[in-house]
Amino acid sequence: MRIADLFAGCGGFSLGAEQAGHRVVVAVDSDRILASSYPYNFPKACVLREDVCNLDGETIQAAAGGKVDGVVGGPPCQGFSDIGRRDPRDPRRSLVREFFRLVAEMEPPFFVMENVRGLGRSAARSLLDEALELVGDKYSVLGPTVWNAADFGAATNRSRLFVIGIHKDCGDAVTEDDVGALKRRAATVREAISDLAGAVAIGEEGGFDIWRIVKAGRPYGYARGLRSADGRFTGHRKTEHSKAVKTRFASVPEGGVDSVGRHPRLAWEGQCPVLRAGTGADRGSHQALRPIHPERARVITVREAARLQGFPDVHRFHSTTWHSFRMIGNSVSPIIARAILTVIGSTVDTGVPESLG
Repeated sequence: MRIADLFAGCGGFSLGAEQAGHRVVVAVDSDRILASSYPYNFPKACVLREDVCNLDGETIQAAAGGKVDGVVGGPPCQGFSDIGRRDPRDPRRSLVREFFRLVAEMEPPFFVMENVRGLGRSAARSLLDEALELVGDKYSVLGPTVWNAADFGAATNRSRLFVIGIHKDCGDAVTEDDVGALKRRAATVREAISDLAGAVAIGEEGGFDIWRIVKAGRPYGYARGLRSADGRFTGHRKTEHSKAVKTRFASVPEGGVDSVGRHPRLAWEGQCPVLRAGTGADRGSHQALRPIHPERARVITVREAARLQGFPDVHRFHSTTWHSFRMIGNSVSPIIARAILTVIGSTVDTGVPESLG
């Protein structure tokens, strides 16, 4: 099916859609830095670097080259986040309504929206309910429901809220059991990143550091599914900490927390906590707290974070660590996106009725 990805960022939703057998034909994001690597990772998609508030459904479908079969997206969540200010005046809170406005204008066979759990709570739930009214009674809606990416095989505990809609003319409603049938054992930190130990730097390309895996032996199944064919990948520069910080990090046990910086230390046999995004220059350029490697006295690298989130080694982010972590922290895990869109692919009738054509 032909997919439009709104608030696309670095493409977590898009990647999950393509892994589920669909094709992303248009992606929209107003943040030029967060979406900077999108054309590299999805060269066949049309990218609109626009504010969704200034777009209509006709414009998006024209860029897509025709009617889209599905709309997916994760509107910025900071206005609802448990760790944010949740300021009712935050203009980003209105973007949930903009998502559903565009769904109503395009009226695709299905939609999927992702956000933080806070959107489903009392302080914000009315905003979601009002936005859902824009699609009226044309869709069978599941949600809001909360799923953890780890329950679908990711190596990170990342619980997010999802709302799924199936047009009543295009298929049966999706149920929690339908999606739950694809749950599987969570990968561990060891399964995700241990094979990156000993990787060697082999050069630079367009500001990106290039590495190659040289460690002998078979990787765990999770890592094998993410490795590139030639073992090459980007984004593995190590953060240079001071001697005092290294000493402090070295004393933190697996699963513990650094008493000064509050960095959590990963445990080899556990999962990574939620990877945070930090903020852009327009909101203070605050760097997100990064977990400490389970064995080394340093925070994890971009590539280690990407592995934990479920991105393959061929996926590129940004040439800087700061913006790369913003990309990853803002992304939907491709692993849970693939599961949801696999279920939808088996539910939605791709023979679109004339009323939707």
